[in-house]
Amino acid sequence: MLLLFVRERFAWIGFFIFTLIILNVLFSLDVGLNGVSIWYVNVSLLVCFILFFWCRYVIEVGKLKDFLGNMDSHLDDAHRNSLALSPFQEVYFRKMEDAFFEKNLELNQAKVQIQEHSDELLAWVHEVKAPLTAINLMFEHIEDLQLRRKLENEWLRLHLLVDQQLHQTRLYAIEKDNYLNEIELKPIIYKEIRAMQAWCLEKGIGFEIGELTEMVMTDGKWLAFIIRQILSNAIKYSPVNSEITIFTEHDSSGATLLHIKDIGRGIPLDDLPRIFQKSYTGTAGRESSQSTGMGLYLASNVAHKIGIRINVQSKVGEGSLFTLRFPLQNEYAKLTGR
Repeated sequence: MLLLFVRERFAWIGFFIFTLIILNVLFSLDVGLNGVSIWYVNVSLLVCFILFFWCRYVIEVGKLKDFLGNMDSHLDDAHRNSLALSPFQEVYFRKMEDAFFEKNLELNQAKVQIQEHSDELLAWVHEVKAPLTAINLMFEHIEDLQLRRKLENEWLRLHLLVDQQLHQTRLYAIEKDNYLNEIELKPIIYKEIRAMQAWCLEKGIGFEIGELTEMVMTDGKWLAFIIRQILSNAIKYSPVNSEITIFTEHDSSGATLLHIKDIGRGIPLDDLPRIFQKSYTGTAGRESSQSTGMGLYLASNVAHKIGIRINVQSKVGEGSLFTLRFPLQNEYAKLTGR
């Protein structure tokens, strides 16, 4: 702050130095001033200037901090008078206040518009889910098994996209919507596998599943969404007639680790640091128009907000291993307190 203040007052310092130079020149030219000590005058003026400069710094920085502390709202007359502003400073402060007030109005209007758009989108998603549910029930009346499986597969793709949009809309208010408690992993994972049964049957993909008896501290609904995104990627990029392995273990700190492993095409080394970025589809996205680059981005954001860490290990041609680390009891306490 002091360096900035000095930089802004180079004109003062320049004028003072110029005055000293002129004064010293006059002392050397005027024989009538030979009896006066020029060093005494120079030091006296320098000390006076430094004291003046320091006083101005203390006063002006104090006023600035006082103003910045109240910049979110208009200063009332009493507070403005307590600042003891000069008429010149008063003009600047009023302009700044007006600018802050206008920008706050624009920001509030933008927030209202975003909230309205979010509400409309959420309502639209709920409207779409109703006919999707009805169509799913109609599949039971289709006798052609091959046609039924194809339709179920396409329905599942549409359902996953709608579900992804629903959770993306809710993501910004997840703090109001999450409920962290102790739950068992097995029912959630089995439910997500059953939901993707049509897709798995079409590709001949099976599952090798561990006991999954661990109890973890998390939000069941949002955990299901994370697993859904990882499973859909594993199924999408796994070869025909392959297996996906799901198992758990504990790390050195005692935290539960959930592993989801496939033997698909794998993720190139250059893509790994960016797979959780929004809309990033990577090498696979350039080979398939089905990739949106949103699934892992949303999963990563949700995981961060409920205290789950996602780690990925992958090699091209050898598949990928996604690991979810669930928070411990003390980490859970920090999470709920933030």
